[in-house]
Amino acid sequence: MDFSAYEIWALMIQISILLAALLLANFMRQSSPQIKKTLMPVAVIAGFLLLALKYIFRGAGIELIDGQLYEKLVYHAIALGFIAMSLRTTDDADREGGTLTGVKSGAIIVSSYLVQGIVGLSITILLAKTFMPTLFPAAGMLLPMGFGQGPGQANNVGTTYEMAGFTGGRSFGLAVAACGYIVACTVGVIILNVLRRRNKLTIRKEAAKEQELSVGFFQGEDELPVSDSIDRLSIQVALIFIVYMLTYFVTIGLTTAFNAIGIGNMLNSILWGFNFIIGSAVAILVRICFKQGQKKNIIKKQYQNNYLLNRMSGFFFDIMIVAGIASIEIEDLKGLFVPFILICAAGAVVTWFWLAAVCKKVYGSYYYEGLLSMFGMMTGTIGSGVLLLREIDPNYETPAANNLILGSSFGILFGAPMLVLIGIAKEGLGKALMTVGILLIYLAILIAIILLIKPKREK
Repeated sequence: MDFSAYEIWALMIQISILLAALLLANFMRQSSPQIKKTLMPVAVIAGFLLLALKYIFRGAGIELIDGQLYEKLVYHAIALGFIAMSLRTTDDADREGGTLTGVKSGAIIVSSYLVQGIVGLSITILLAKTFMPTLFPAAGMLLPMGFGQGPGQANNVGTTYEMAGFTGGRSFGLAVAACGYIVACTVGVIILNVLRRRNKLTIRKEAAKEQELSVGFFQGEDELPVSDSIDRLSIQVALIFIVYMLTYFVTIGLTTAFNAIGIGNMLNSILWGFNFIIGSAVAILVRICFKQGQKKNIIKKQYQNNYLLNRMSGFFFDIMIVAGIASIEIEDLKGLFVPFILICAAGAVVTWFWLAAVCKKVYGSYYYEGLLSMFGMMTGTIGSGVLLLREIDPNYETPAANNLILGSSFGILFGAPMLVLIGIAKEGLGKALMTVGILLIYLAILIAIILLIKPKREK
């Protein structure tokens, strides 16, 4: 074997380029107060930086990045990130108090997807029936995927739609996701400052105290000891990748079953695109099995370490964001700028006014904290939601940050029907219209959950 061959080094070089862009973006953000004030996440800056460098090098006849490899990184990183999050242990005592608000937060998240989907589909269906008859009618479904879900699902669903006939679908979805970050980190900041000038925000000051770090901060009481013969990071990596392998076999089983009953053509591509949902479910089952094994004294120690799992999920999501933005092919957007601009502009406006209405019904005493954090998440990711929240609640004194996490968990359950709707919408103009009707009906159900379900003492 020739170890000097580029094929042996290609993977390492491509990943190194991605990580170098991440480090450079972090340096730029820390060195420039102007960039820091935008609240733009480092991974987003790195993605745009790498996208610009890609076209600069391409102009010189050099392909800086391997687009196909970056597509694979996006696809796998989102699933690995969600698996790492789902493997984390939870404290039942901490979870009980916020369960109802978590359910409502999940309903708010998915209702926002539905509103974005209704608006996006309405725009692309109208354009397809009038000025742009060749436009893929279901293109509007990439608005909730890009704004609400982020680049991972925008990539997956865009690729699925591209296979169904939407030329440039993947780049269109990733461009919508990138625009969502800009909305979260610019429009969100502008709104925050306007509300601050109008004295509508209660700015909570950051406590001036240092947290004492000890072994207990990084290790729970029943976990494997730090001094064990195997590094705990190795244990976490093994758990994540074993769950991902199980995810593959579970998905193979589901697609085989769907083919047997004749619905494989409609659902299988979407099922593989939403691999992170199956991965999260498998991870939760594995976590439950470990917990039961500990109770029955079959498993002597707790294998998961929440601190390391949090760090790993953050790493995978950073990789996903950088690779997703960097792999956008601007040429693929040729002829799609009109629907792109209309969808993103309408999505930003509708998302704000929808959340302003429903958050007032749920979050009460911390309305603005809940609203701004949700707006950041529903146009970017949970990270951009937390960034906006930290500007007014740096110590997380309100439940707003916890609602993002609990709401995302329940959102996976409420959002499951979206799998079917995404598959239906791609089947043509008539099916896209039918999808709008179903979205409206489901939206009414979620509104009922948000408004009618109350604690016993409120009934």
